[in-house]
Amino acid sequence: MKNTVLNQAPLPVFSTLTLAQIEPTLKEMLAQHRAELGTLLQNAVPPTWENLILPLEQSSNQLNKMWSPVSHLHAVMESEELRAIYNACLPLLTEYHTEMMQNETLYQAVKSIAESAEFKSFTPTQCKAIENELRDFRLAGVSLSSDAKTRFAELQKKLSKLCTQFSENLLDATQGWTLLVTDVNRLKGLPQSTLDIAQEAAEQHGKKGWELTLDYPCYSMAIKYLENRELRRQMYEAYVTRASEQGPQAKRWDNSQIMEDIVKIRCELAKLLGFASFAEYSLATKMAKTPERVLTFLHDLVAKSKMFAEKEMQELTQFAESQDGIEQLEAWDLGYYTEKLRIAKYAVSQEELRAYFPANKVLAGMFTVMGRLFGIKMVERTDVDTWHPQVQFFEIYDGDNQLRGYFYTDLYARKHKRDGAWMDECRVRQMLPDGTVQYPVAFLTCNFTRPIGDKPARLTHDEVQTVFHEFGHCLHHLLTQVNFSSLSGINGVPWDAVEFPSQFFEFWCWDKETLALMTAHETTGESLPDALYDKLLAAKNFQSGMHMLRQLEFALFDFRLHLEFDPAKGPQVQHMLDEVRAEVAVVPTPKFNRFQHSFSHIFSGGYAAGYYSYKWAEVLSSDAFSRFEEKGIFDRESGRAYLHNILEQGGVYDPMDLFIAFRGREPKIDALLRHSGLV
Repeated sequence: MKNTVLNQAPLPVFSTLTLAQIEPTLKEMLAQHRAELGTLLQNAVPPTWENLILPLEQSSNQLNKMWSPVSHLHAVMESEELRAIYNACLPLLTEYHTEMMQNETLYQAVKSIAESAEFKSFTPTQCKAIENELRDFRLAGVSLSSDAKTRFAELQKKLSKLCTQFSENLLDATQGWTLLVTDVNRLKGLPQSTLDIAQEAAEQHGKKGWELTLDYPCYSMAIKYLENRELRRQMYEAYVTRASEQGPQAKRWDNSQIMEDIVKIRCELAKLLGFASFAEYSLATKMAKTPERVLTFLHDLVAKSKMFAEKEMQELTQFAESQDGIEQLEAWDLGYYTEKLRIAKYAVSQEELRAYFPANKVLAGMFTVMGRLFGIKMVERTDVDTWHPQVQFFEIYDGDNQLRGYFYTDLYARKHKRDGAWMDECRVRQMLPDGTVQYPVAFLTCNFTRPIGDKPARLTHDEVQTVFHEFGHCLHHLLTQVNFSSLSGINGVPWDAVEFPSQFFEFWCWDKETLALMTAHETTGESLPDALYDKLLAAKNFQSGMHMLRQLEFALFDFRLHLEFDPAKGPQVQHMLDEVRAEVAVVPTPKFNRFQHSFSHIFSGGYAAGYYSYKWAEVLSSDAFSRFEEKGIFDRESGRAYLHNILEQGGVYDPMDLFIAFRGREPKIDALLRHSGLV
């Protein structure tokens, strides 16, 4: 990839400027913004919404439009040149943002607006924007001494660099391991689609055989279906030791010290601001508010689900022994025997279901569902520039045929693309100075098995849920009616409420009427038959206790690590994870397992001391969906209520108030437990 985008057109163009132009363009833009800020502060006498806040918002929007496509390409089309430029630019951005938020003159100017008579007549959006701004000034250290500000800025710059390095190490480690298998008999059990891609990968490197990789589509198929136990162990070890001091790539891209440094820096940043821990600092912008509330919530779920998980593990152990005489079930056996047990109990497998879910049909069906719920429609355009031939582009319109925004879909795994699935903003809804609206643009990114030859890509049911989940984030970003970018879409929404819309839409993946809209068998074209649907539904909560405990293990590890971390005690990351596992886990974990070294959510993403958000938001999403269970899965009144009370409101109002406006009461945990089969 030689080109990228820096332009300010309504839509990004991914083929206009060379990578070499990114850094000088960014430097020029930051210098211009610093000069404009000086002029604003000099002329804004007295400071008002119109002469200070709106110009600042426009500057922020301009910078975001320049940088977000670059950041996105760094995640999905990385090259050595782009990585070097990205890493050169990141400190410049971090320094600029820290400088802005520690500007005492700017802080006092914004504060004076909050204290003015004019403030009493502000709209809720204006009030919230000012309140958030003042809060963020304080959380960035605006009130610190000069020396403390300098130290805070240094730490922020180091932290951003370390988080990026963590992510890059993980990508390099994932792509740095391959295994060439020349005897196809060793690959017995693998789906044909996985074999075809592995054979193609070997051919691309001038080899004969099948090349296995740690890209998730390949790894997940191997760990579920490979009959060769030793080969499963080999792949498992390579996968769970990525970017660590263990395994076949030991110490090559080691994140051990990086994790320690990240947690230490976060702890110091929090204490500079007067917080006892980074966990408390993190909660300053979340719904939960106190560490005690988070821990009580998580431990309560552990207590409610551990008995179920223990029974499920016992059942799996007995099944493996009865099937193959496995006396000691190992971690690399879990996925394999789980899938065999699912078939034995329910006569349905994820791979069998894949035959019914062509990716394009899934998207079309999902769009139909959203149309029936909210009156919206999605229209594909093929005349828009993209960064890869497999990327698609869509416009989204509301029931009045008014444009609401745009989104790109990038669904398939490939080299130089970060693992996982996510939604990210490209542009944010914003009222521009000329009175026109800048429509939001989203990136929807996944890592599914790509199409092979002229055959369409087909998804498992789990992957269908992933698409619905990420599209829920997209709708939250795209359907907002807030015209102020720092509060539109997901911006300004407390992080432990961000997963609410995404998890909410997963429930439609289990509805019979919905599935009929997005299934077509690869040979017969028939939609999912009733008999197979019944089996799918019967297996819905298969091992839900084990799944629940695994998520709670991650959440407790993350939160306690940031709550209890003490730099004086030395390295504690592994110790903390071991301690949490001893309390929570029911599955075996080998001593060489280094899951934490690839835990991007907390070490290079936005979930530090916030991974509990997934379960916290699931209480909201489960209870919200129960309204549709009561009223009807496609009840338009409920759909409109969800659209107006949740998706359109951005970060202006408290999420609890919005939930109550939609549901008529506060959320209850009962629906989550019922939907998970833990009752």
